[in-house]
Amino acid sequence: MRTLLIVNPNATSTTPATRDLLAHALESRTQLTVAHTQHRGHAAELAQWASTNEMDLIVVHGGDGTVNETINGFLPLPELNDGQAWIPRLGVIPGGSANVFARALGISPDPVTATNQLIDLLTLNHDRKIGLGLADDRWFTFSAGVGLDADVCEAIDASRAKGHAATPGRYIRTTVRQFFRAKRREPHIRIEIPGHQAVDEVHYAFVTNASPWTYLNATPVRTNPGTSFETGLGVFAVRSMAVLPTLKLAGQLLSANGNPKSRNLFREDDVPTVHIETKEPIGLQIDGDFIGKRNVVDFTAVPDVLEVVAPQPLR
Repeated sequence: MRTLLIVNPNATSTTPATRDLLAHALESRTQLTVAHTQHRGHAAELAQWASTNEMDLIVVHGGDGTVNETINGFLPLPELNDGQAWIPRLGVIPGGSANVFARALGISPDPVTATNQLIDLLTLNHDRKIGLGLADDRWFTFSAGVGLDADVCEAIDASRAKGHAATPGRYIRTTVRQFFRAKRREPHIRIEIPGHQAVDEVHYAFVTNASPWTYLNATPVRTNPGTSFETGLGVFAVRSMAVLPTLKLAGQLLSANGNPKSRNLFREDDVPTVHIETKEPIGLQIDGDFIGKRNVVDFTAVPDVLEVVAPQPLR
């Protein structure tokens, strides 16, 4: 088995010792090539090279952004896939600050434990086929968001550029600050879903492909508990920025058996497509990375499109 190990050496929790352990473990079982990312977009270039050279497995040691780049580098869009494209399997060893995709797949957040988990699964030849989401022409693994969430990601990216780590505390402080800024704006998001009446005057919305799709330290946050890698997309659209209803909704999201409901919330857990448009350009984030501002975004669920080396879902 020919394997490419993509390492983001700048990811929050990657260390030389863990990288060496992972490389040694894979080297003993596969024909291994190791590549370190050197700039934004490099993971996509490496993944495309691996696919062109028909490598069997790509293992990513980095955060969610590196994983997203990798998938977008080797996985063809549905309209471009004639069935002849070579698509490697994917393995993930957490190395970022959140590692949402890996956690949602049942992969340990500890890189050493995750390495042992990966080797065991490779030995058993156990893969899992999952669905992904598309935001226009870009794949996402666990979530996309317009409005507040994108504002937070944009601010965090700016903070990282200044050398500040993306810690849970920084995310909380940034979210509170961006919430009170967004609270002053008029809602202007419109959401259209097949079979549903259009939803207007939305302040911010999440479109998700898994649950949970984010974490507060080790605490899972579930916006759409009925959404999974084996279903359609989840939609979570908020029509009020009032403080008390927001606090009540936040409590529901953090509940172990949370099932968020509110008269100011539109929620569907299994939809095939979502169309979002706004009167003014609004921020878009994909898998935690700020993408830019858009007036229109179309989201699509694509089932059974990616083989990952991960535990099978709990029934």
